[in-house]
Amino acid sequence: MTARGGGRARGADVEAGAMIVHEDIPIDDLVRVRRHLHRQPELSMVEFETARFVEAELAKLNLDEVRTGIGQTGVLGTLRGGKPGPVTLLRADMDALPIAELVDAPYRSERAGIMHACGHDGHVSILLAAARTLAERRAEVPGTLVFCFQPGEEGSAGNRLMIEDGALENPHVDRTFALHLYSQLDVGKIGVRDGAFFASADEWFLTISGKGGHGAMPQMSIDPIVAGSYFVTMLQTIVSREVAPKDPAVFTVGKFESGTTFNVIPDKATLMGTVRCFDPDVRKAMPERMERILRGLCEAMRVEYELKYHWSYPPTVNNRDMNDLVREVGRATLGAGNVVEHDIVMWAEDMSFMQERRPGAYFIVGARGGPETGFPHHNARFDIDERALQVGYKMMVALGLRG
Repeated sequence: MTARGGGRARGADVEAGAMIVHEDIPIDDLVRVRRHLHRQPELSMVEFETARFVEAELAKLNLDEVRTGIGQTGVLGTLRGGKPGPVTLLRADMDALPIAELVDAPYRSERAGIMHACGHDGHVSILLAAARTLAERRAEVPGTLVFCFQPGEEGSAGNRLMIEDGALENPHVDRTFALHLYSQLDVGKIGVRDGAFFASADEWFLTISGKGGHGAMPQMSIDPIVAGSYFVTMLQTIVSREVAPKDPAVFTVGKFESGTTFNVIPDKATLMGTVRCFDPDVRKAMPERMERILRGLCEAMRVEYELKYHWSYPPTVNNRDMNDLVREVGRATLGAGNVVEHDIVMWAEDMSFMQERRPGAYFIVGARGGPETGFPHHNARFDIDERALQVGYKMMVALGLRG
């Protein structure tokens, strides 16, 4: 089978000839499925068409069981292998993002304002292809495989919803593996890290209430914008002066909204943001630290506040034994030089919920083949070098065959 495209497969490049791959690796099918899903993205928890597509593909494989509607739109396929061994869950997330795509490609999103800007279309393509190959090689599979197609990774905790619907039981899952395409690592490589790899992600919502008035007479008002501005800068002192430099942490204010026009001091300002860290004690202390700053600031500036803090995704922590399996399989499958020890990544992942309950490994798959595939995730120009699909496929098949 021939895969096309020197740097990355795009458009007619797939038909234009370049890289020879092993016959059992369906690179053309990987690209076809990824592009189909890329054209038809769906947001978190409404991945109904994607789930139906996955269900239809799994129905062709003569699996022992296919369960749908798990965690609302999730799909689970179960394959009992021909050898004794553990129950292994292989996971792919399915949802897209509310982003208007700016990639000029024939497979660009056909749905306005929705885009696969994080590579989940590739994850689904990889796992479907791996499921097909593993079903064909059932006699070689040790134990049982659970192919997990998960909704709602982008902030809806779909992984936790699937757990609540029994995704880790019947059969009882012993271990988990997941991957993520990554545009900051070169195609052909995978990245692994023991312990915490991805950060926690918690959200906060703040309302600051003052007293509105004329912009020319600030002495008769209490300005919530000025108070909010001070808070944005003071917030950064938590990381710089209260958290040890060895403990990575991030405070980001993603939204600051107030006012209606240039010469009116408003009554209220609303702010929204995220907190990212790795250490459980650091994470636990963040709301109190925010409250302490707010109490002092609001007394000094005569405003009132309401803070709502939402605990969301915990850090994603890799099990050393499972990680060693990824390393071993990666070196044998891709070559030792293509398995790299990677630094922490400050994004968050809801696979963390499964990895709190079962030993698991989450690794990244390089998807950067040049400047056009080097844009960060959640960017309107995000795209992947589609040769990365082949790498992810090889890894999922090899892990599925590893007892």
